Amino acid sequence: MINEIPIWEKELLTVTEASQLFNIGQNRLRLLASEDQGDLVLRVGVKILFKRDRLKEYLTTEYSI
Repeated sequence: MINEIPIWEKELLTVTEASQLFNIGQNRLRLLASEDQGDLVLRVGVKILFKRDRLKEYLTTEYSI
Protein backbone atom coordinates (compact mmCIF):
# COMPACT_ATOMS: atom_id res chain seq x y z
CA MET A 1 0.00 0.00 0.00
CA ILE A 2 1.34 3.40 -0.96
CA ASN A 3 1.48 5.98 1.81
CA GLU A 4 -0.03 9.15 0.43
CA ILE A 5 0.74 12.54 1.90
CA PRO A 6 -2.40 14.33 3.14
CA ILE A 7 -3.41 17.28 0.95
CA TRP A 8 -2.92 19.83 3.75
CA GLU A 9 0.74 18.75 4.13
CA LYS A 10 1.69 18.93 0.43
CA GLU A 11 3.74 21.90 -0.76
CA LEU A 12 2.42 21.70 -4.33
CA LEU A 13 -1.22 20.99 -5.16
CA THR A 14 -2.87 19.92 -8.39
CA VAL A 15 -5.94 21.83 -9.53
CA THR A 16 -8.17 19.07 -8.13
CA GLU A 17 -6.40 19.06 -4.75
CA ALA A 18 -6.46 22.87 -4.47
CA SER A 19 -10.14 22.84 -5.35
CA GLN A 20 -10.88 20.33 -2.59
CA LEU A 21 -8.70 22.03 0.02
CA PHE A 22 -9.87 25.61 -0.55
CA ASN A 23 -13.41 24.87 -1.80
CA ILE A 24 -12.91 26.79 -5.06
CA GLY A 25 -14.06 25.55 -8.45
CA GLN A 26 -11.50 24.01 -10.78
CA ASN A 27 -12.39 26.41 -13.60
CA ARG A 28 -11.75 29.42 -11.34
CA LEU A 29 -8.39 27.96 -10.29
CA ARG A 30 -7.41 27.38 -13.92
CA LEU A 31 -8.30 31.02 -14.62
CA LEU A 32 -6.08 32.14 -11.72
CA ALA A 33 -3.28 29.96 -13.09
CA SER A 34 -3.60 31.47 -16.57
CA GLU A 35 -3.31 35.00 -15.12
CA ASP A 36 -0.46 34.13 -12.73
CA GLN A 37 3.01 35.60 -13.20
CA GLY A 38 4.81 32.77 -11.38
CA ASP A 39 3.86 33.59 -7.80
CA LEU A 40 1.12 31.00 -7.29
CA VAL A 41 1.81 28.36 -9.90
CA LEU A 42 4.56 26.01 -10.95
CA ARG A 43 4.06 24.53 -14.40
CA VAL A 44 5.52 21.11 -15.17
CA GLY A 45 4.89 20.67 -18.86
CA VAL A 46 1.13 21.14 -19.14
CA LYS A 47 0.52 20.19 -15.50
CA ILE A 48 -0.47 23.04 -13.19
CA LEU A 49 0.73 22.87 -9.58
CA PHE A 50 -0.29 25.50 -7.05
CA LYS A 51 2.13 26.55 -4.33
CA ARG A 52 -0.06 25.84 -1.29
CA ASP A 53 1.32 28.52 1.07
CA ARG A 54 1.29 31.27 -1.55
CA LEU A 55 -2.22 30.35 -2.70
CA LYS A 56 -3.41 30.47 0.91
CA GLU A 57 -1.80 33.91 1.39
CA TYR A 58 -3.34 35.15 -1.86
CA LEU A 59 -6.81 33.97 -0.85
CA THR A 60 -6.61 35.60 2.57
CA THR A 61 -5.81 39.00 1.04
CA GLU A 62 -8.36 38.98 -1.79
CA TYR A 63 -11.92 40.19 -1.38
CA SER A 64 -13.24 38.23 -4.36
CA ILE A 65 -11.82 36.06 -7.12
